[in-house]
Amino acid sequence: MNDLVELFCSIDDFWKMFKSEWDTHLLTNQHGSRGPEPEMTVSERMTIIVLFHQSGYRTFKCFYMYVQQNLHREFPRLVSYSRFVHTMKMLFVPLFSYLVYIKGKITGISFVDSTAINVCHNKRISRNKVFKGLAKRGKTTSGWFYGFKLHLIINEKGEIVAFQLTPGNVADVTMLDTLSTGLWGKLFGDKGYISAKQAENLFLKGIQLITGLRAKMKQKLMPLMDKILLRKRSLIETVNDQLKNISQIEHTRHRSPANFLINLLSGLVAYMHQPKKPALKIQILPELSLIAA
Repeated sequence: MNDLVELFCSIDDFWKMFKSEWDTHLLTNQHGSRGPEPEMTVSERMTIIVLFHQSGYRTFKCFYMYVQQNLHREFPRLVSYSRFVHTMKMLFVPLFSYLVYIKGKITGISFVDSTAINVCHNKRISRNKVFKGLAKRGKTTSGWFYGFKLHLIINEKGEIVAFQLTPGNVADVTMLDTLSTGLWGKLFGDKGYISAKQAENLFLKGIQLITGLRAKMKQKLMPLMDKILLRKRSLIETVNDQLKNISQIEHTRHRSPANFLINLLSGLVAYMHQPKKPALKIQILPELSLIAA
């Protein structure tokens, strides 16, 4: 219960601050609002969606039934399940803004990777109409998939620093310019990010791109610390695994692109509120050298 109160207070404090600024930039609606206003506040609805990704429930409907039966005192203005799902699309801007607000700090040590977000089984690609024109076929080391790619940059504490969603056929290396905005220090990636041109562009922005080598590439001298951190690049793969299996950002039951985005954003928010994230134990010695555990 303390975690629920803490989550709600964090979201509610942000929403009150954000809404006052957001309202000043909204265009006035001369025709008035269509339909009744939602009974539940934005903070309450955001809290329930994020709480679902922390709960371990596999479907939102089952979780919402649990909320109706057991958390009615905490959410006294609960609406029906169908009404709640209908209003979920209104939470895109608040969720996106809140995720940007709580994202991790840039520390000078970053890891970049992408993960596939399947929206349907490969056998049902031709029958999928929900994401027609949006999702694309892509290929990873695990094989072909149909959907999107989530590109992430994290720091050594396991916190998400930057994120981007693209169709599944977008190459990882092409997203470095966008993802690295505001970044500095060393950026570690896999062999999919090997590009002399991109490395040069990042270097001009104060970022050193460090990747592994493909077969038959010439070996290069590398500081011991960089070599150790490059071997710790699996940290971001652990983050991707937790996003899919704990925060449940991937499933094939979506009925609209809007709710797909809401599910993705709320899963990322739930991960950022995770008390214990995958992290590297890095210690700064008096000699100013870094030691990675």
